[in-house]
Amino acid sequence: MSEHHAYQAPVDVPVCPRHPDRESHVRCQRCHRPVCPECQRPAAVGVQCVDCVREQARSVRPTVTVFGGRARDPGWASKVIIAVCVVLFLGQMVRPALTNELAFAPVVGWSEPWRMLTAAFLHSPSNYLHIAFNMLCLWQIGPYLEGLLGRTRFVVLYLVSAIGGSAGVVLIAAAPTSLVSVTAAQNDYQSWFTAVVGASGAVFGLFGALLVLNRHLGRTTAGIGITILLNAVLGFIVPGIAWQAHVGGFVTGFACAGVIALLNKEHLRRYALAGLLGVLALVLAAMAVKYSAVPPVLR
Repeated sequence: MSEHHAYQAPVDVPVCPRHPDRESHVRCQRCHRPVCPECQRPAAVGVQCVDCVREQARSVRPTVTVFGGRARDPGWASKVIIAVCVVLFLGQMVRPALTNELAFAPVVGWSEPWRMLTAAFLHSPSNYLHIAFNMLCLWQIGPYLEGLLGRTRFVVLYLVSAIGGSAGVVLIAAAPTSLVSVTAAQNDYQSWFTAVVGASGAVFGLFGALLVLNRHLGRTTAGIGITILLNAVLGFIVPGIAWQAHVGGFVTGFACAGVIALLNKEHLRRYALAGLLGVLALVLAAMAVKYSAVPPVLR
């Protein structure tokens, strides 16, 4: 005797698109595709798949700071600057002549102007604390300023401050204004022939910028003020420290940040880079005036 049964069509088992071998009865709240536990991401309601989360992240605009930077910038420019300084420091130890080739002294600043910048990436090969302290300061405040200003303006601020540090060395140094013997010049105008290296000028530029920008944002500057004061005092007390570069870098960074704050309006922010280059032009002009009074053979 035969029996009759109702026909049942085969039912498709839902599987995760990314893992077809896994049965998945939970669906993404956005695309409604099955999603396995490995591909699930918590959402406001239910879960979403990793593809939808990635797509949504691409469509969401990053949080922008008051000065146009990215609030969660990882600070890659600061890290690259630190890496360059460390690599050059190792190069100085392997090849000591590198220090003399790239260091800055007022006497060579006119004929070899690139030294104004290259010296800011060198450090004393005999003093590990020199590079350690500068890189620590850059590590602490660099990413903060980079996120506040944006990568491009931060890099320009750093480089202009570095040149400002070299300008401080030139402007404060006693320079021979008449043609004298080289021996007499080196004895009477020693600061004109003394080479300097270090990122201190650029770092002090960041200090100056931080004071201005935090003040503009209404944030406290007490902690950074104490740090700047202590470093400034050490520059005058500890022998061998080019405090002139600290002064030049700080004033330049302060001025750069002032320009950025002044132009921090929606219709003016695009001119911030031009403003920083304007500060650089003033720094170079001041140096040119100082050099113009020095005999060509001594510059």
